Amino acid sequence: MARIATAMCLIGASHAANNQQENQNQLDANPIRKVVNLLQNMQKKVAAEGEKEKELFDKFMCYCKNSDSTLAASISAAETKVPEVGTQIEEGKAKKVQLEDEVKGAISSRAEAKDAIAKATAIREKENAAFKKESSEYKSNIAALKGAISAISSGMAGGFLQTTTAATVRKIALNGPNMEDADRQDLLAFLSSKQSSSYMPKSGEITGILKTMEDEMTKTLADITADEESAASSFKDLVTAKTKEIEALTKAIETKSKRVGELGIEVAMLTNDLSDTQEALLQDKKFLADLSKNCATKEAEWDDIQQMRAQEMVAIADTIKILNDDDALELFKKTLPSASGFLQVAVRTDALREKALNIIRSSKKHLPSASQLGFVELALAGKKIGFEKVIKMIDNMVEQLKKEQLDDDAKKEYCTTQIDQVEDKKKLLQQAVSDLETSIDDATEGIKNLKSELEALEDGIKALDKQVAEATEQRKEEHSDFTELMAADNSAKQVLNFAKNRLNKFYNPKLYKAPPKREVSFVQISEHVQGEEAPGPAPEAPKAFKKKSEENNGVVAMIDLLIKDLDKEMQTADVDEKNAQKQYESTMADSAAKRAEDSKLITEKTGMKAQLETELETAKEDKASTTKELMAAAEYESNLHGECDWLLKNFDVRKEARASEVDALGKAKAVLNGADFSLLQKGSKFLNKQ
Repeated sequence: MARIATAMCLIGASHAANNQQENQNQLDANPIRKVVNLLQNMQKKVAAEGEKEKELFDKFMCYCKNSDSTLAASISAAETKVPEVGTQIEEGKAKKVQLEDEVKGAISSRAEAKDAIAKATAIREKENAAFKKESSEYKSNIAALKGAISAISSGMAGGFLQTTTAATVRKIALNGPNMEDADRQDLLAFLSSKQSSSYMPKSGEITGILKTMEDEMTKTLADITADEESAASSFKDLVTAKTKEIEALTKAIETKSKRVGELGIEVAMLTNDLSDTQEALLQDKKFLADLSKNCATKEAEWDDIQQMRAQEMVAIADTIKILNDDDALELFKKTLPSASGFLQVAVRTDALREKALNIIRSSKKHLPSASQLGFVELALAGKKIGFEKVIKMIDNMVEQLKKEQLDDDAKKEYCTTQIDQVEDKKKLLQQAVSDLETSIDDATEGIKNLKSELEALEDGIKALDKQVAEATEQRKEEHSDFTELMAADNSAKQVLNFAKNRLNKFYNPKLYKAPPKREVSFVQISEHVQGEEAPGPAPEAPKAFKKKSEENNGVVAMIDLLIKDLDKEMQTADVDEKNAQKQYESTMADSAAKRAEDSKLITEKTGMKAQLETELETAKEDKASTTKELMAAAEYESNLHGECDWLLKNFDVRKEARASEVDALGKAKAVLNGADFSLLQKGSKFLNKQ
């Protein structure tokens, strides 16, 4: 249709610009040769059009074959995903409702806690105000009683009765604490007396009553002060506990409210995802259902197109053969003279028809079907149909062009929208894949680190157990050595003291300590009697005995020094033993705490590792499904580009061409509407007469 419009446009433009020259060229040229040239051009264009359409048909059939498996996979993935997403939505909604209920409960509990603090504060303020008032009265009364006691005791009773303090004491006696009626009457009588001297003998009794009242009031003041302090402490504890409760509830409300918001967003996103998936599933199913039908329809149409084109090629070839025949050329020379003066008007109309016919024939190859163009060709070539019908056909063509443009506009909008949506979806999926890859890497790295940490902790516990065992064994050996040392040193001291005591028995009897009677002498001395023999010459008589006191003193001093060394060694060993035992117990306590802490860490890190492994598997599964979804989106995008790229690329050109064609058709229509049909009718009549 576009080529027809171009032909009509050329008719108008040619007629307006070069009317006389075109007429002269058409009169001088051989009309049959022009027809043959047009037919030969048509033949080439029909062949070229067939090759181009064959290429398009092959691509379409390839698309039909490949789309089956792709759509089936996409439908299967979507059918699997829809119930899963629906389950996730329900779980998210249930969790959101649960959290909202928990938030409401926490808000209610927090309000109750605040209300409890407010009520307790109001009660505390009342109690404190009452205490302050009461304690102030007691303090004032006690001060008045002390003043009265002091005044009466110092002999100033007469002057005291004239003071305000006496009036205060009188008021206390009237309204004060419980007391015997006799005492109250005596006190009131004393306070009401004008002659204080007459009451002086009773001042001691009055002083006693006042002191008793002071003691009772002091005790009562102490009691209410203690009660006030206890109430203040209880109030402080209550406020502290409720404040902690409010802080905990506030934190819980914030955390759970944030989670509620996050769940709301997640549910909304899942709902959108479910809607998109369901819509895509319906479209894929519909497209799959229509695919086979559409492909079969296109294949049948292609067979018809090939048959029609073959018939068209045969018709053109036969026509060229007929027109190129020598006999036909000679005949045409006789029947179609090259010029005639009285046919100027007829030739002008025929020239317009001939020009339009040539352009239309040259444009036939650009249309998928030549049927409409053939009708226009017949209308112009047959010379039986007036310009009015041609103009009507032009109007129809303009409407067709407008409809084609509207179709292109709708197709462009559809393509742009779908491509934008699939590109956005791809970006989201690519970001999701990237995030999942990051999560997988983080989880893998975390598991690796946790494994290393667990191994290090287990090795640390083994090493710690080994060190504990070695330290215990060492402590046993040290204690055994200490016990042996103390036993040996004690034995050595006993021997040395025994030796020293034995020396003292001889050299310093005063220092000698007799052994207990139960002890058995270590040495038994037996006398051996030799057989009597005749005495020999008398030996030299010994000199007078002299004790070795100096030597003994040196020996005793050495023994004392040795005993001191032993005592010092034992004392040092005892201190070392106690320090070693204390250090051992501290080390054991630290080791036990360290082992318990490491065991707790192992339990926690094992749980963290299991959680990370679960998250890793989940992330891998999510990545696989997201990658599959991304591939499906990419394939869908590729199909969209295959369907839309040519249109989007050539949209402006096609739109501009249609606009130009519509404008040209308008001009052509104007030219045809302005043709002088009266001259044509005169020419026709004149020809008929000849």
